[in-house]
Amino acid sequence: MKFLCVGYYNAEKMDAKSMEEIDTIMSECGPHLDTFYKTDKVLLDVGVEQGAKQLRRSGGHVKVIDPQAGAEKIGSVFIIEAETIEEAIQVAALHPSVQVEAGEEFGWRLEIHRVHSYRGVNGC
Repeated sequence: MKFLCVGYYNAEKMDAKSMEEIDTIMSECGPHLDTFYKTDKVLLDVGVEQGAKQLRRSGGHVKVIDPQAGAEKIGSVFIIEAETIEEAIQVAALHPSVQVEAGEEFGWRLEIHRVHSYRGVNGC
């Protein structure tokens, strides 16, 4: 089974820190990512930048709009392969979002969703 994991953070709290402070915190992620990837369960892992757009059908046309304002933003998305939700939780629990202590201050959290269909691109 495949599981889509979405990592969230509080942008207002992170934006209040200096770039030097953020770089120090982010440098703690590397060892956790190494452990996470060594599970061989991670199919895709990407960081997401701010500046999202939403597409919505309205009045017979596709409209491009800015998402609603709010402090909580998506910061990462990854797909893992696991036999059960329990195994997916064990793998996701290795991700820096829930391993780096400073993440608590910034509201880092993960959601795990079972994917009912999956089509890789270029044979992935």
